[in-house]
Amino acid sequence: MFRVFRSDWYDSKLKKLTNVEQEICKNFEQQLKEKPYAGKPLGYNFFREKKFDGKRLIFLIYEEHQVIFLVTITDKKAQQSDIDMSEMSIRRLQDFVRDKLTHF
Repeated sequence: MFRVFRSDWYDSKLKKLTNVEQEICKNFEQQLKEKPYAGKPLGYNFFREKKFDGKRLIFLIYEEHQVIFLVTITDKKAQQSDIDMSEMSIRRLQDFVRDKLTHF
């Protein structure tokens, strides 16, 4: 079973959602623990999105650590810029996940 970690960026976006949308995200987090490759790949098999209610939850899969890292929640308007920023930050995000694992 995979573990799920959230970025601060993800948490800040999650708080702005409706209670129903937050519940959808939490249910998806639980699903990812057992089915980490749910959602659509974004150029790489380990970089994915899950769509709901016009929004997209962007996440990374770290198979070697059995970790899912929830990067952000975006909408169609900001999707490409958020994906680009996440893609440019993959190495830094990878370091963040490793740090989390050593303190977990």
